[in-house]
Amino acid sequence: MKWARDRVQSGLVAPLAKQENNRFSRARPAPRERRVRITQATESRDKQGRSFLTFAIDVRFVDAEWNENDIVGCVYKGSGDLFVKRGDAYRPAAFLLGKNVDPVPGVCEAAPPPRA
Repeated sequence: MKWARDRVQSGLVAPLAKQENNRFSRARPAPRERRVRITQATESRDKQGRSFLTFAIDVRFVDAEWNENDIVGCVYKGSGDLFVKRGDAYRPAAFLLGKNVDPVPGVCEAAPPPRA
């Protein structure tokens, strides 16, 4: 699971921290800390057979408790693609970095187990 944590850290947490360095923004203040948690023990496969793991990013502001699940999503094993959940849909993680991207149907959804 280290690969997943490293990918979320480099592909989402680090770019978010870099983007939030602007003190003069009207956006919420940047968290003091972020931590990545992989929220499942084994990989799942989507309907197309691609392996993924789900993750959560928790945040902590100055002198505060951890706020769990500030960002939730999944990371795909082969490609390293990152998706984040907004509402009932998953979008590419670039959405959080200001890109206008549409939801992607079927990602981060485990396929039902094969029938015996």
